Amino acid sequence: MTTDDTHFDIVIVGSGFGGSVAAYRMAEAGRRVCVLERGRPYPPGSFARAPADMRRNFWNPTEGQYGLFDVWSFRGLNGLVSAGLGGGSLIYANVLLRKDERWFVTDLDDGTALPWPVTRADLDPHYDRVEAMMAVQRYPFAAAPYSDTPKTRAMQEAAAALGYEWMLPPLAVTFANPGAAPVPGEPIVNGADNLHGRSRDTCRLCGECDVGCNYGSKNTLDFTYLSAAVRAGAEVRTLSEVRTLTPDARGYKVRYICHDTSRPRAPRGTAEVPYREVTATCVVLSAGTFGSPFLLLSNRGTLPGLAPALGTRFSGNGDYLGFAFDCHERRDGRRVSREMKPTRGPVITSAIRVPDALDGGGASGHGLYIEDAGIPAFVSWLIEAANAPGQLERTLRFAWQRMRAWIGHDPKSDLSGEIAAVLGPCTTSGTSLPLLGMGRDTPDGRMSLRDGWLEIDWSTASSMAYFERMRTTMRRIADVWQARFEDNPMWLLRRVITVHPLGGNPMGRSPAEGVVDSYGEVFNHPGLFVADGSVMPGPVGANPSLTIAALTDRFAERMLDRLPAQLPGTAQRLAPSSPNAPSAV
Repeated sequence: MTTDDTHFDIVIVGSGFGGSVAAYRMAEAGRRVCVLERGRPYPPGSFARAPADMRRNFWNPTEGQYGLFDVWSFRGLNGLVSAGLGGGSLIYANVLLRKDERWFVTDLDDGTALPWPVTRADLDPHYDRVEAMMAVQRYPFAAAPYSDTPKTRAMQEAAAALGYEWMLPPLAVTFANPGAAPVPGEPIVNGADNLHGRSRDTCRLCGECDVGCNYGSKNTLDFTYLSAAVRAGAEVRTLSEVRTLTPDARGYKVRYICHDTSRPRAPRGTAEVPYREVTATCVVLSAGTFGSPFLLLSNRGTLPGLAPALGTRFSGNGDYLGFAFDCHERRDGRRVSREMKPTRGPVITSAIRVPDALDGGGASGHGLYIEDAGIPAFVSWLIEAANAPGQLERTLRFAWQRMRAWIGHDPKSDLSGEIAAVLGPCTTSGTSLPLLGMGRDTPDGRMSLRDGWLEIDWSTASSMAYFERMRTTMRRIADVWQARFEDNPMWLLRRVITVHPLGGNPMGRSPAEGVVDSYGEVFNHPGLFVADGSVMPGPVGANPSLTIAALTDRFAERMLDRLPAQLPGTAQRLAPSSPNAPSAV
């Protein structure tokens, strides 16, 4: 039996937490699925570490760069997202927290509160399914050697001192094989059963989660949902960037370009690249909060009747980055440096929850989370290297000592102590800790196009009370550690950097309130869905990845309703038709 590789039941644009879940749910149900992902696959061992590789590790196809990181700059904020098979899961810090039950409300800038069109009760069964699929585990802080993680203990102590809730959140990381005790660097049982066909190890506690895990310890979407989708017959086409979307007699026509990485140093305008196209009964836009609104804004001419809410309700999920420098503690009656070891463990091990007025109990203001933000070991070297004057002084002192020893025929031949002294105390990197905050800011940003570029009009002004509460709480945590609190330099300009952009295609109860309904279907366009962070009608508060995945799991019910009944025996396995696609397993 032959199959048409240009028509599918469902075409999914993007492979993040929305696209991957949709791909699996549809393929599992026997539907013909095609996933179009602009980035490339990243098997274990392929993530950049060397400076020269890291320089090329950014997404800018017009300059021949096809890397992992995609950095955006808008009024009031910068945004960091990912380009790769598995989307944001490749560079996120693994936290899968549920949205707080009482936080399903959006506080608008006019002072009104708008309930979300879905509730925690609606999502709980979907949260359960996603957590099982992502094989979540909590950081095993009670067991050795994990108990020797100073940053985790410091967070616990700060929460106790300030009267806040402290938690070890669910993480999409494998610390232990099923039924076994956690051990760093152990082979994961059946770890090679993935679309890369590569083996994986349990977490090595190296703090490199946010730059891509080269050991496969993270349960990223390529190891979980996407591998399951491919096993069920889904086709994945990587380096395939969607440009246009048009209604078609069979549903929708999707046109995309195929990036050619064989000339990585050759600048090449993507307008010169020939288009390919596929058609589908249903289309799911999962290109992310920057990508999906951009596609709908760019294709408004062929998609009449898009709701006026398109481009509204943008939020950075309250993301804020602060730093606690030079931490201290009292020991034997003396004030001594406190070791934080920010390079030990996964990036995030624990969280402090600050209550919201919606929680009751006398709380006021908008709620927030603050999490420890570890760093890779190579970053700590950069931090110490930045202390150039002290380093130069120690090096010159060592050279002078060796010259005197040579002139004086000093018989001492063991130089270990002198060489160690050249490195210095290394207290800057070892006694400091970044703090990552997020919560309920005001989603009053608006997206639009300007000369073909995505533009976002957003500022911290309407959320200033929230951000001041965030900064005050971080400063109080730093005080517990007898540390110096510092804002990130962008705050001098009242700018933030977000790794959790949300909104632009908000859910609503009608076209007057949102772009998509509570099942992710675009109003006035049956069979067209959006499943990513852009459907959020406001901030999630907690890390949003789990909520995006759970919403998509719920959306899948409507997607299946829009597809014709599958005839027995017609589902079949599809081989990837693109030379850039990963092989099926």
